[in-house]
Amino acid sequence: MPKLDGPRRALLVGCVTTLVVTALSHLDELVPKAAPYVGTLVGATFLAVTWRTVLRKDSALVRAHGLSLGGLTEEGALEARRIVREAAVALGWAALVAAIIFPIFWLGYRYYWQVRSGFALRVPADWWDIVLGQLLVVALPEEAFYRGYLQTALVRPNGSASSSGGKRGFWTAHWRILGADLGPGWLVTCAIFAAGHYLALPHPSRLAVFFPALVFGWLRARTGGIGAAMAFHTMCNLLTETLARGYHGP
Repeated sequence: MPKLDGPRRALLVGCVTTLVVTALSHLDELVPKAAPYVGTLVGATFLAVTWRTVLRKDSALVRAHGLSLGGLTEEGALEARRIVREAAVALGWAALVAAIIFPIFWLGYRYYWQVRSGFALRVPADWWDIVLGQLLVVALPEEAFYRGYLQTALVRPNGSASSSGGKRGFWTAHWRILGADLGPGWLVTCAIFAAGHYLALPHPSRLAVFFPALVFGWLRARTGGIGAAMAFHTMCNLLTETLARGYHGP
């Protein structure tokens, strides 16, 4: 297996990057005219760090981090069949998980926000822009960095080299959960992810993203790539927006 970043370095990169994008998310408070570009700037930062740590290197390392995306980020010619096949598999996994979790989330949303009104589906005129924005500006950069780079560097497969001389260490994948090999780094990644969301908008509800992050991380480990996590992440954000608009208005 290609050499991954050590856990200490990965933690440092994860925390520093999270703090940087948090500062960028508040840029519009200092420069109001920058507001329309903040989200894009945050996403670009995540992708820049992922490129620096993984994507600029060889294809074997890209595959090890689950960042191939059907070969789009690997060296060599693209294969349409591979892209379509892997996209279909990713969407299938995301749809399956969504079918299980979303009804429970819907009930939880109504209970947490004490919803008393009925739901009215309100489709915005720019819905396609919203979908693409959630996929390409939010889900792709965050999943590439947190699940592609950080979780991969922190969750070591059994038998991988470590500072303990190859022995089973703290960061080794200790748990087999529904077909996915996971370790403490999975939880640490989710915690850093949630902390970043809270720092960007300090409200207790923002810490709740820890729980969908568990699913994003599980999907990354279960499928071997970030495609399914990207798709499910996008679906989660779109569902939240749809519920907010449907219960509370535009």
